[in-house]
Formats: sequence, C-alpha cells, structure tokens
Amino acid sequence: MSLQSMTGYASAQTSLDLANAPQGARLGLEIRSVNSRFLDISFRLPDELRQHEPALRELMGQHIKRGKVELRAHLETHQANAMPVPDKALLQNLVEIQQQVRHTLHDAPLLSVAEVIRLSHGPLLPSQDWSAQVVALGLQVLNQLGEARQREGQRLADDLLQRAQQLHALADLALPLVPLTVESQRQRFLERWREAMALADAHALPDTVQERALAEAASFAVRADVAEEVTRLKTHLDEISRLLKLATHKEGVGKRLDFLIQELHREANTLGSKASAIEMTRISLDMKVLIEQMREQVQNLE
Repeated sequence: MSLQSMTGYASAQTSLDLANAPQGARLGLEIRSVNSRFLDISFRLPDELRQHEPALRELMGQHIKRGKVELRAHLETHQANAMPVPDKALLQNLVEIQQQVRHTLHDAPLLSVAEVIRLSHGPLLPSQDWSAQVVALGLQVLNQLGEARQREGQRLADDLLQRAQQLHALADLALPLVPLTVESQRQRFLERWREAMALADAHALPDTVQERALAEAASFAVRADVAEEVTRLKTHLDEISRLLKLATHKEGVGKRLDFLIQELHREANTLGSKASAIEMTRISLDMKVLIEQMREQVQNLE
C-alpha cells in the first residue's frame, strides 16, 4: 500500500434484500475525511442503524490511522416517497394522549402534522439484523475512500519530492559561498579591529593586540560558518525523500515527516541568522518559502 492523504471522499449503496424489508429498500453510506493530528470519527446515522455504530467504528479504526472522518448513512424506500395515511384509531389514540399530557403540562405544544405522520408511520424499516449488509457496505466504502486517499497521497508525495529537489539545489548553491563568506567576514573583522585600536590606548602591546585580533577573528569565523547547517539540511532532505519513496500506509509516516519539516525550518532559520552575505540571505529566504509549502502538504499526509 502506498502513502495516503488524510483527505478523501467515497459513497456506496446496496439493496436491502431482507425478508421483511419493503420492496426497493436501499442502504447508502457516505464517508469523508480531512486532516487531523489524531483519528477523530463521527457518525450521522438514522435511528434504525444506531446499533451498528460500534461495528462501523471498529472497522474504520482498522483502515484509517489519522484524520477527522465523518460517516453518514441513509435509508431509502419507495414507501418513503408516498404519504402514509394514518389509521383513524391511531389518530384518536394520539389525540387522547396529547390531551392527557396537556392536562398536566399546559404549555406543551400541539402535535404538528409532520409529527403525527411520523408517529403513525413508525420506523422506516422493520427491526431486524442487518449487520452483515451494513458491515459489507462499510468495508466497500472504506476501500473506495482508501483508493481516493492513496491517489491524493501520491500527488502530495510527488509534489514534496519536487520541492525537496529544489531545496537540494539551493543547498548546493550555498555550500560554495561558505568559505568565501567566512574569509570575507574575517577580513572585515580585522579591518574594524585595527580601526578601533587606532583610536584606543597607544600603550597597548602590538603583539598582544595582533594575537587578540586573530583569536577574535577565528571565533567570529566559526560562528559565521554555516557549512554544518547546510549539511544537516541536506541530510534531512535525503531522509524525507527516502520516506516518501519507501513509505507504506501501515507505517503512517505523516508525523515523522512533520518532525523533519520542523528540523528543516530550524536549519534554514539558523542559516539566515548567520548569513553575512546578501546571496546567502536570499538562499535562506527561498528555502523558508519552500519549507513552508512542504509543511502544508505534509499536514495532509496520514
């Protein structure tokens, strides 16, 4: 199984060919999912299907690891399209019950026509065991959702790989600038040190001043060296590419990729804070734009 997105939609229907079911009765399931840090399942089921919620929840937990998922179910019959004619005896019984209730609760509202029809019509379908058909249809719609999430996941993976390649190219541009930038900053530091010493106490020993200047310049050069950050960034990119190419749905690599994106952002920030040349600053900004785009994509992966 390939990498999956947390975004998807699927629907399916089946006929209820049961002994007491009305002719043409159908069961429909509709499922949609969006991104979430954890697995969050919700249901919208008619009363006739409430008892099947635990079985459907367990089935969904076996197929989905992360995401906000909503499952809707609906029942349809040809009888539901025809207006039922209430029995007169039942109507009289409803009137008597209503009068008894209003005798005690004077502010209780009168029954509406829709409520009378619903009460007189009873449940849409007779009570019986539909477990096999409900679970079978649930499995069908989950398989369709999985296929939709895989297609979206593959699209996201391709996009992430492309952006990772662009980041690699930027890192390759940054590496040759590192020694030049360090040497440039070292020379600039020494020049400013000499200017400061020219205005300072003339009794300072020249040899001591020169040694101190060189030590400070070397220390500054170490702080300005971003080669380590660029190397770590390239290592993180290699790991992201490996995960995207080899990951399967069972592994659920979305959280691992999210962590690596955070590490990329940290290295790009450090690169920008250390940058002393305009070229390095531009590379850092371009990296941050790509990393932010990758973050948005990774948040949709399971």
